[in-house]
Amino acid sequence: MNTKSTFLKNISGFFIEIGALGRFAGRFFKELFSRPFEFREFLKQSYEMGNKSLLLVGVTGFILGLVFTLQSRPTLMEFGAVSWMPSMISISIVREIGPVIIALICAGRIGSSIGAELGSMRVTEQIDAMEVSGTNPFKFLVVTRILAATLMLPLLILIGDLIALVGSAMVENVKGGVSFMLYFNEVFEALKYSDLLPATIKSFFFGFAIGLVGCFKGYNSSKGTEGVGKASNSAVVFTSLLLFIIDFIAVFVSDIIYG
Repeated sequence: MNTKSTFLKNISGFFIEIGALGRFAGRFFKELFSRPFEFREFLKQSYEMGNKSLLLVGVTGFILGLVFTLQSRPTLMEFGAVSWMPSMISISIVREIGPVIIALICAGRIGSSIGAELGSMRVTEQIDAMEVSGTNPFKFLVVTRILAATLMLPLLILIGDLIALVGSAMVENVKGGVSFMLYFNEVFEALKYSDLLPATIKSFFFGFAIGLVGCFKGYNSSKGTEGVGKASNSAVVFTSLLLFIIDFIAVFVSDIIYG
């Protein structure tokens, strides 16, 4: 009975948190179109999330391209299909592997940072002080971060995909003597709008999910330093789960649209 009651309690708590997250998202859209617009804070957060994540995204993309090509090459050689390598790698990375892997990396880098930052501000009562002084903390802290994450993640994914393809081209150049010009000609011939458009659209949803969950966990964190750690950790875990759900929905919808 204790196990059953604990399970039901966890399930009910999960749905309660989903409802609270939905209300939090609704408040974001309400505050998004109301004045004043915090452009300076938005630009600052865009720099923090975009520019300072470039190195991590670049290294991840480069290693992704290297490893994926090195692992796929022996199999294609057995079937005499090495010439298909550029098209296979490019479609796989642009459609699925690149967006998901880079979004998960950014969930750890950006989501945990937002959760810890807002959680520490809640613990030290800085958010309460902003409310007392007449400043809208939700507008200044939450809206700017969610919007910055939503707009920066597609750019990071695009850069990561490009660097991954450069890493793949390097392997093909060393192993098969394929020139960079020939490799990227094959890549651009293989890629279609049906590959690029769904990946780009879902990357905006990935960024929105990372910013939303990170802000939700940090903004509503409990008092004490323990609450900051829990907010940071739960932001990463919850966001990772949400990213897989969004990816499944995006793949399902794009399969219906493009057949």
